[in-house]
Amino acid sequence: MIGYITIGVSDMEKSKAFWTELLEPLGVKILLDMGRLALIGPGMEQPMLAVCVPWDEGDPQPGNGNMVAFPAGSREKVDELYARAIAMGAADEGAAGERMPTFYGGYFRDPDGNKAVFYHMG
Repeated sequence: MIGYITIGVSDMEKSKAFWTELLEPLGVKILLDMGRLALIGPGMEQPMLAVCVPWDEGDPQPGNGNMVAFPAGSREKVDELYARAIAMGAADEGAAGERMPTFYGGYFRDPDGNKAVFYHMG
C-alpha cells in the first residue's frame, strides 16, 4: 500500500550516506537520485524511503508524531540496527526493547531530527 515515504533533509550527500549505510543490512541501495530527491530501498516494487531537500529550500522540519518504521525481521536484528544507528551518530529516542507484548523496537532520530524505529512483531 505504501510506495515511499519522504523525509526532509538539510544535506543530501550526508543523508544519502547515512541512510544507505544504516539500511545496507536490509538490502537497500539508492534506486533513483534526482539531485534534490533520492529514493532508497531494496527495489522499485517495494516500499522506499525518499530523502529530499524541501521544495521551498527552507529548513526541513521533522513532524511531531511522524515516524518511519522499518521491519527488522527479528529482535536480534532490531538490536543490531538500532546500535548501528546510534554508532553512526543518530540520537537515541528509546533503546531497543519490548514496548508491549509482541512489539519490540528501537527508536532514534537521524542527523536532521527525523524519527525512525526498527521493529519486530512477535
